[in-house]
Amino acid sequence: MKIFKTLLSLVAFSLLSQSIFAQTPREIWSVEKANAWYKTKGWLRGSDFIPSTAINQLEMWQAESFDPATIDRELGYAESIGMNSMRVYLHHLAWEVDPAGFKNRVNQYLKIADKHHISTLFVLFDDCWNPTYSLGKQPAPKPGVHNSGWVRDPGELIFTEPQVIEKLEAYVKDVLTSFKNDKRIVLWDLYNEPGNSGYGNRSMPLLEKVFVWGRQVNPSQPLSAGVWDWKLKELSEFQIKNSDVTTYHNYGDAENHRQDIAKLRTLSQRPLICTEYMARSRNSLFSTIMPMLKKENIAAYNWGLVAGKTNTIYAWDKPMPDGKEPELWFHDIFRPDGTPYKQDEVKVIKDLTGKK
Repeated sequence: MKIFKTLLSLVAFSLLSQSIFAQTPREIWSVEKANAWYKTKGWLRGSDFIPSTAINQLEMWQAESFDPATIDRELGYAESIGMNSMRVYLHHLAWEVDPAGFKNRVNQYLKIADKHHISTLFVLFDDCWNPTYSLGKQPAPKPGVHNSGWVRDPGELIFTEPQVIEKLEAYVKDVLTSFKNDKRIVLWDLYNEPGNSGYGNRSMPLLEKVFVWGRQVNPSQPLSAGVWDWKLKELSEFQIKNSDVTTYHNYGDAENHRQDIAKLRTLSQRPLICTEYMARSRNSLFSTIMPMLKKENIAAYNWGLVAGKTNTIYAWDKPMPDGKEPELWFHDIFRPDGTPYKQDEVKVIKDLTGKK
């Protein structure tokens, strides 16, 4: 009996130890591991993608509005010009109401993307646009207003209901654990533009936590959060020091973009991945930026694939309340029927991707 109790104690201790060690955050990838990983990916190029029928992440991922037919058609447009990767936003509320259904829809999306030879970079949290949100039918677009219905995640909820942190941890760990070895996923972008919407360093606690949660799960894919505003010094430093690979945003012209690349390369010897660029009225163009990124071996994800309910053909700061199509689109490449906004841009992209 004594021996049996001793064995039980040893088994219990072993299980407890395994549980503790499983929750120990791993270290950041070494520079060597990060660069070796990047060499296996080729030149990643694509868009920040949401189907034209969705105004925000909730409309994309909720069961009642998930639209695989449109996703399939529009990823076909991307494949037709040689794009091979998409950056896609998730939202914890769509997971919270139905974790199993949410993950099933994520898997459906991944199957569709993989059919088109497109990998996926998923985004977990976001500090941009509307601070609150709700389940169910999402608002109609406001005519001529850029991203009028896009929602933050978790937004104001993290400040008004701090206990939500437990749900956010469960969400992050469940999603990462479920897809931690999925070869269709190229990278986890843990937090889009932390500190945006005037949050500043108020976003630091969640940024720190999501990196810990990610490292506790330890997926096979790298973890990152992109630098986007050098004025947010503490956040930018944390992002660079804690990301397995270095991601960033730049909507400036070619010279401004070159300066950011040079600065990032003095701060990091890791692969560079540009997860947002291309704003025509700001002179961030396919014809000038995309060739530079290819030459510099930097992955290139422009904002927007198909014009739709997000209204991102309109500029951030220049609404057109009459809803007329602007002469110069701000973002996006295609109309919903697959017609390119500018045929010469599509030619540039196809020439760079080698698509006949």
